[in-house]
Amino acid sequence: MNVTDLYRASRDQLLSLRSEHDRSVAEFRWPDLGDRFNWAVDWFDAIARDNERPALMIVEQDGSCAQRTFGELSQASDRLAAWLAARGVGKDSSVLLMLGNQVELWESMLAVMKLGAILLPTTTAAQAADLADRVARSGARHVICDAADTNRFDKVGGEYTRISVGPAEGWADLRGAAELPWAPVEHPGTAPQDPVLFYFTSGTTSRPKLVEHTQVSYPLGHLTTMYFIGLRPGDVHLSSQRPTRCA
Repeated sequence: MNVTDLYRASRDQLLSLRSEHDRSVAEFRWPDLGDRFNWAVDWFDAIARDNERPALMIVEQDGSCAQRTFGELSQASDRLAAWLAARGVGKDSSVLLMLGNQVELWESMLAVMKLGAILLPTTTAAQAADLADRVARSGARHVICDAADTNRFDKVGGEYTRISVGPAEGWADLRGAAELPWAPVEHPGTAPQDPVLFYFTSGTTSRPKLVEHTQVSYPLGHLTTMYFIGLRPGDVHLSSQRPTRCA
């Protein structure tokens, strides 16, 4: 059984045991995924390719709505991954991602994962001192943010690629990725224990701590969250006042 089927079997087992907590605790075991796994390639692309069901809906305050299907997200993130790779984003390089809840956020997350690079999600409320701390401690080699926020990095030192959503002086506009021909991303060869995400805690009582998620712990959290809130394929999940879907 390949890793996609193993992951699907784990998901389906949790779905079947959703109303039987004691059995879930007793019977569920995380599968052995071998020595190569990438959640965005081995799971997301496997279920999203040619899947025309709605995957993402972002509803704005004025009532407008941006929508993407699973297939559209898969192909757009493939194009963006190729565009990012041409600018030096690759396996094990960390990417500071500071975007709001917008289509480019989800496409960028998938693209970075597909390359085997490490996501560094950052709140759009972060200021120059916070950003300098995150860049230094994470060793970030690339930054992605909205064009309107690029000035926050004017005093943030370090050698990192500057990538914006929209045109900004001295920054590369990632919207150019949409012009690339589509081709599926090759598996980056990530192992289950390779890092996929560096996450800074809120820092409410002390300096924010840097937490690492791996190619295993991230999808395990994906499944346990699905189980906890009772999400099933086809459901619409309202997240931060924005609806998303479960494939």
